[in-house]
Amino acid sequence: MNPGKTEKASSNRDKFVSLAEKRMAKALQAIAVIGNLSNKSNYSYTDEDVRKIKKALISQVNDTIARFGAKNGKSASFTLK
Repeated sequence: MNPGKTEKASSNRDKFVSLAEKRMAKALQAIAVIGNLSNKSNYSYTDEDVRKIKKALISQVNDTIARFGAKNGKSASFTLK
């Protein structure tokens, strides 16, 4: 095997692992913070709001997972309005 390819593959792998760990930590923290909105003593929301939040989160997770099997993906957007 070509040593240059092995080094590049290792470098690409290291970059992927580093970025994936950082981005996953940020994403999980952001989801946890969204979960804080469920505190009814601090916030007022409707069942429709909850449905929209669930739909947006599930849609984005599904789109992200699908991108690992496809070349192009789309970004989900979100609004309560």
